[in-house]
Amino acid sequence: MQAVESWILRISIVLYAILHFITYFYESTILLYLLVFSGFCIFLSAILRLHIKKIKMPFALLIAGLTIMTFSGESVLEGLISGLVQMRNMIGLLIIVPMISWVLREESYIESIMGFAHNLLDTSRKFYFGIVSFTQIIAYFLLFGSILMMYQFVNRILKNEKGEPWENYKGTALLRGFSLSVMWVVSIPSFAYVVEVMDAPLGLSILQGLGISIAGIMVALIFSHFEEKRYGVDLTAGLQTEIDDVLSHTRDKKQMHRNVLEFFVLFITLFGTILILQAFVDLELLVLIPLIVLVWIVAYYLLKRRPKRLTQEAYSYFTKNMENQAYQLCVMLGAGILIYALNQTTFAQTVVDGIYAVQESIPFLNILYFLPFIIIILGFVGLGPLTVMVLVAGILETIHLPYPPELIVLSITSGSAISILLSPLIMPLIMLSGANGLNAFKNGIGFNWKYAVVIYVLVQGYVQVRLMLGG
Repeated sequence: MQAVESWILRISIVLYAILHFITYFYESTILLYLLVFSGFCIFLSAILRLHIKKIKMPFALLIAGLTIMTFSGESVLEGLISGLVQMRNMIGLLIIVPMISWVLREESYIESIMGFAHNLLDTSRKFYFGIVSFTQIIAYFLLFGSILMMYQFVNRILKNEKGEPWENYKGTALLRGFSLSVMWVVSIPSFAYVVEVMDAPLGLSILQGLGISIAGIMVALIFSHFEEKRYGVDLTAGLQTEIDDVLSHTRDKKQMHRNVLEFFVLFITLFGTILILQAFVDLELLVLIPLIVLVWIVAYYLLKRRPKRLTQEAYSYFTKNMENQAYQLCVMLGAGILIYALNQTTFAQTVVDGIYAVQESIPFLNILYFLPFIIIILGFVGLGPLTVMVLVAGILETIHLPYPPELIVLSITSGSAISILLSPLIMPLIMLSGANGLNAFKNGIGFNWKYAVVIYVLVQGYVQVRLMLGG
């Protein structure tokens, strides 16, 4: 029975994705109803396959949406139909973007970069800088999976270095690096979604997020220096010993250089193509990104002359990993129903009116001060960055805020970054704690609360100065 439920779930996911792209370019009422039906099948088969206790969050979003529609007098059937397609644009990001990891696994890219740049990473500060920076690059390919992959990679280098000082060193570098990435990495669904919904200029949104990220890296290095002093451990000596050991096993220098060059060509072609086409092609960003990624992946395997490997990866993804996306897809479907229900009420305007009332009482404050805290609070009740972004941005979409959209994007994504740094209930911290054995409160609040405060101040400093200068 479970095998049947599993097949229904996987086929429903694929069908929803295919129908989404077809109906985006070719409007058809019949196909749209099939899209709604496949979305309903995803939810139903996920409940049967995973059981309600494993999808409590999306089920709660669904029930909340249906309850609001019932009490507000809206048609529940019409609300279900509209809600199940409300978040359809997210399907491509959730299903196709994770496929980028296939490419990253084809060659030893990360190890080659480490071997190539070892002279630039031979002190604890330089290595820390490398981890924080490179985690953001890998996040472009692996999203929050970059935390686990980078931890395993760093652990292979520092295999003999144990204890809390080293776990603080590794964990804070990875978590701070990934948290900064959500403010500028376009392949991260939460960033792409809020840019699309707020109709913000993509280039400017990336540029300002990258600027905050660079400042955040510098702040992270300062924090790391004082954390090392507090522990009283010479991390540089241990690091140099471990790097020398790794390099002693590196034999093929030519292959290493080829991998490094290939990796940066891959990054530039993916990143550059998205930026260029977004400027010249009249397609929504959430549709454009997965289509580019799909073409980019196929092109990689064809140029490598590995079409058989591509089909093997695709089959493995469908049969083994497709179900891993079911939870997030159900969250998006449930969130779509809730957002549709809330948008039929005065909820959004009431919230904003309340914030404006506070602003009138304290004139020097504006709504952009508060937006990050909404994201942070929701993160502490277990809502991940993407879910929170969908809910908050989906509501803000219906309200006219008198601020430049890129500043709204930065304010919201900074809340997401801080939530990743601190909340023990969302996936990045859970993954890190599972890897290093420290509890999520220590990895999060214990190690990062001061850093999170500085990030908030940095972002708000930039945002408020921009507003003072007229946006």
